[in-house]
Amino acid sequence: MIAVVKVGSSSVTSETVHRLCGELAAARADGHTVVVVTSGAISAGWDALDRGPKRPSDPAVLQAVSAVGQHRLMRMWQDGFEPHDVLAGQVLLAPLDFVHRTQYLHARGTLQHLADLGVVPVVNENDAVADEEIRFGDNDRLAALVAHLVGAQLLVLLTDAPGLLTADPRRDTEASLIEEVVEIDQELERLAGGPGSTVGSGGMASKLAAAKIATWSGVQTVIADAARPGVLAAALADEAGVGTVFRARKSRLSARKLWIAFALGSSGRLTVDDGARAALTGRGRSLLAAGVSGVAGAFRPEDAVEIAGPDGVVFAKGLVRVPAERASEWMGRRSQVVVHRDDLVLVT
Repeated sequence: MIAVVKVGSSSVTSETVHRLCGELAAARADGHTVVVVTSGAISAGWDALDRGPKRPSDPAVLQAVSAVGQHRLMRMWQDGFEPHDVLAGQVLLAPLDFVHRTQYLHARGTLQHLADLGVVPVVNENDAVADEEIRFGDNDRLAALVAHLVGAQLLVLLTDAPGLLTADPRRDTEASLIEEVVEIDQELERLAGGPGSTVGSGGMASKLAAAKIATWSGVQTVIADAARPGVLAAALADEAGVGTVFRARKSRLSARKLWIAFALGSSGRLTVDDGARAALTGRGRSLLAAGVSGVAGAFRPEDAVEIAGPDGVVFAKGLVRVPAERASEWMGRRSQVVVHRDDLVLVT
């Protein structure tokens, strides 16, 4: 089995990393291929700079801090693998690596060659040079995209919680673990809430979003407690109660459509009539201006936009081929393509 294991910033401590390295080495010995996605470069850099507990918020400063922390983070992972005679290989990825076909194939080839050489890839976003407007935002989403990239069967998101709970345990002492999820719906997304840790950039909401990306690409996902001994072996064995298990969907989206659906922020919205909605959902057609009944936002060509029906419910997302002004001008009366079917994803 190919498994991608993501470790959040709150769990990237020397003790936890050393234990997880032992579990990863054991998984490799059992014949599994493992890829690590790690957070923690900014935390490691800020600790090294010794500037106090409050981290800066300026993006440029955070990029510089991550440059200080990245090699320290990698040293921690290599130190953890050392007793098991395993080498770690650093791989820094950027969002465009998943958008452009050539870069996508290069990234996949690098990870494959590392695995063939017996090296465990340790992946992180290239925070030191990442463009604020074009970035993953958190490593949960990166991990889900990496799982698709390497053809993984399992994504394990390790955090400081036992999994997705029925309520916020800080407010409800009766909150219990949701052990299995077949379909991610709005109620689950409401339960996930917002960011939780003061150390990392994600939270349960970002993990649920990552689980959605992964399951839509055919990858089973587990959210589990990084502090639980034997957590990786339990996840690989599909043991009940290891955490929250999200079952994979049978259909599998392409990397490009995953990126459009889940990683790109929307710059506007197109409302379409019933005929256009039926053509998009039932016949796999492109969206023509004639079917557009409303335009909102100041989008440009190649921006992502949501597509909603007459009832206001968003059912698709895509990359527009024309600016907002042109879409408004053509609305309802021209046959030109506004969103091509190759750039459109149904999200319901």
